[in-house]
Amino acid sequence: AHSPERPWPLASHQASSHNKFGAMVNFTIPQLRAIMDKPKQIRNMSVIAHVDHGKSTLTDSLVAAAGIISMASAGDQRLTDTRADEAERGITIKSTGISLYNEIDPEEISDERMPKDSESREFIINLIDSPGHVDFSAEVTAALRITDGALVVVDCIEGVSVQTETVLRQALAERIKPVVTINKLDRGFLELKLDWETFYTNFVKHVENVNVVIATYRDEAMGDLQVYPEKGTVGFSAGLHGWAFTLPQFSRMYAKKFGVSEDKMCERLWGENYFNPAEKKWTKTGDTDFRAFNMFVLDPIGKIVAACMNEQMDKLQKMLTSLNIKMKKEDLELQGKALLKRTMQNWLPAHKALLEMMILNLPSPHMAQKYRAELLYTGPVDDACCMGMRNCDPKAPLMLYVSKMVPGADKGRFIAFGRVFSGTVQAGVKVRIMGPNYEKGKKDDLNVKSIQRVVLFMGRRQDPVEDVPVGNTCGMVGIDQFLVKTGTISTDENAYPMKDMKFSVSPVVRCAVEPKNPQDLPKLVEGLKRLAKSDPMVVISIEESGEHIVAGAGELHMEICLKDLQDDYMNGAPLKISDPVVSYRETVEAETDQECMSKSPNKHNRLYFKAGPLGEDLTNKIDGGEITPRDDIKIRGRLLADEYGWDVDIARKIWAFGPDIVGPNLMVDGTKAVQYLNEMKDSIVAGFNWVTKEGVICEENMRGICFSILDVTMHADAIHRGGGQIIPTARRVMYAAEMISSPKLMEPMFLVEVQCPEQAMGGIYSCLNRRRGHVFEENQRPGTPLYNVKAYLPVAESFGFDSDLRAQTAGQAFPQCVFDHWQLVQGDPLAEGKLRDEVIAAIRKRKGLAIEIPPLDRYKDKL
Repeated sequence: AHSPERPWPLASHQASSHNKFGAMVNFTIPQLRAIMDKPKQIRNMSVIAHVDHGKSTLTDSLVAAAGIISMASAGDQRLTDTRADEAERGITIKSTGISLYNEIDPEEISDERMPKDSESREFIINLIDSPGHVDFSAEVTAALRITDGALVVVDCIEGVSVQTETVLRQALAERIKPVVTINKLDRGFLELKLDWETFYTNFVKHVENVNVVIATYRDEAMGDLQVYPEKGTVGFSAGLHGWAFTLPQFSRMYAKKFGVSEDKMCERLWGENYFNPAEKKWTKTGDTDFRAFNMFVLDPIGKIVAACMNEQMDKLQKMLTSLNIKMKKEDLELQGKALLKRTMQNWLPAHKALLEMMILNLPSPHMAQKYRAELLYTGPVDDACCMGMRNCDPKAPLMLYVSKMVPGADKGRFIAFGRVFSGTVQAGVKVRIMGPNYEKGKKDDLNVKSIQRVVLFMGRRQDPVEDVPVGNTCGMVGIDQFLVKTGTISTDENAYPMKDMKFSVSPVVRCAVEPKNPQDLPKLVEGLKRLAKSDPMVVISIEESGEHIVAGAGELHMEICLKDLQDDYMNGAPLKISDPVVSYRETVEAETDQECMSKSPNKHNRLYFKAGPLGEDLTNKIDGGEITPRDDIKIRGRLLADEYGWDVDIARKIWAFGPDIVGPNLMVDGTKAVQYLNEMKDSIVAGFNWVTKEGVICEENMRGICFSILDVTMHADAIHRGGGQIIPTARRVMYAAEMISSPKLMEPMFLVEVQCPEQAMGGIYSCLNRRRGHVFEENQRPGTPLYNVKAYLPVAESFGFDSDLRAQTAGQAFPQCVFDHWQLVQGDPLAEGKLRDEVIAAIRKRKGLAIEIPPLDRYKDKL
């Protein structure tokens, strides 16, 4: 009774409803909901790659396969770019989620090749399309946290670029399994007209490069994650034309003909295998024309491309008949690229290859959570929540991680987007909402509220559902006022929060904003709150002088944020935006032998301190989260003693990390036999946190300083050594210690990667030299006339660098800037010179401080 394409009866109102893209949706929400109960049938994956390697375009083919948009417009529509400015600039800015349903044909994948743990042939794929631009890499981190697999897209001409490496590294750190697709093959066939051997060597090189990155950053617990074309973990695609293939697909076509098994055929299609058609023999060496990959894979595609482009219809007809492809009459009347697109879409549709690759090689939540649970959960590994996450149990206590906020349909409201790691999330049930600063056993950053409704994300729209079981992604309405950006939601009283995300970039570019009309100030404050919610990376702060500061990752990021702020969150009220400023860090270079002493205001307590540098290596380790305040004291002490030559006693007595609990500065207790010291510990640590947030030179954060307490003399009576006496004293003594240990400023540096032809090299060098940048490596891309130049450029000099560089090189160079490291600024901030009188004076003036740096005796007392 039903048509063969739709094996299930559709609800009557649904069957007649076409959606606005002119295609039939081939699944209904109840169906989707039914599969969601089977965690083994789910795949959560994100699409990651370098900017402009074709992520959104490729996602389109997958969306088209689910019938949400029509096949003809796949590749041009870019459904996942939902915002107006995304469509206009042609880049993805926010990551968007979409759920797809897919049923696998028994002809395509035989029962023995299905994943071991699957229960049926119906799969649901929760796909997140993420931005490739460096400035938005926080969005990528947010997408990776809630997925288990990643599709890494590599441009077949440009190869593995800087950003490919960055996102791949982020994925491996989250224990995510990668599969790779080499995209934009159509360019190789049509524009560059490469010969088959060049194609093959390029592919081999790209696969090797990806595997080098994977091998470098791999996690021991995960085993071998490298990708191999012959095992079906590398696909080849052309997103714009909507076709793709994997080697197992081709081996299925040829296996019967050669009378060998599919796996065997698959191995022959890659690597040093040659087939001599005259002698009908396989050999390990031979002429490159006879290489199996070139003969059996590239040649047929090349012939079809040639026939379509040269309009040899009779040739094309013959090939179509031999390949058993049926095409509609009107399709055959197309010409050129349109004809090529239809033909290839019919023969090698992109979604088949990619979905097959994902379903066979990416783990289901059931498998992935076994090894990811321990990484994600901050509590003990054997409590109810962690067991629920590990076993992917829908009956366990709810554990859900909210990775980002998505603006809802109502102005100013947000939908929390996240993934259920254990249990089932239901609307109307009271849950514990734990923000990023929540600590087990404390009350702050914790709300117990109920979720109003639960929705599924479908690209541009949301569909409400009753509840969502473990392993799926979903949106929650009505909890946006209790979470800022991320958080954990649980029903269990004893649940610990999940680990916060670690971003690979840091917000170093800051702008001050103020409204043009003072009466818009409340609007601005409200707007900034919403902006902070909508973007995982932005940091909003208020200076002492009352300015509102917005901090972002780079120029483009700032531009988008400020545009959002003005147009969406403030209803177009005009803003005054200052020039971008850069945040510096303060550090010390040498440890002094003299100690500093300060007396408390009532002259009864004295603190003796000294400061020293932590060393670049250790500072970076703390920054990267390898050494944290939560580590076991003895293990951490051992590590510091062995690797960095610390005294073991002192290494075990680290009191605090700062600023913000985990910053790269330490305070250690080096005292001997001081009574009642612990009573003052809280006050001294509070002083330390205050100091590390605002150093003495220009009230910037400190970095890489280790303060040690040498001695404390205190009043016998507890009432005379309260916080009011100790905190200011601790602050003064640390300022004094910083000032005598030869203080220095550090400025943030960008790593710039530029791709350009040879004749543009001169322009790049002159442009960088004018801006205190220096090139540290350049290499030619094999097989292309392009060069890759890597350079360091101070963030302070990077404003307008893009446009300046393009002007210098007539638009031939494309720069990509990523924050890379902190570097010492030349010059002594305390002696007179350009640094003190211009840079520091400007910062202090902007912050409303006295222009002169205060003298030492203001902080250091005499005995």
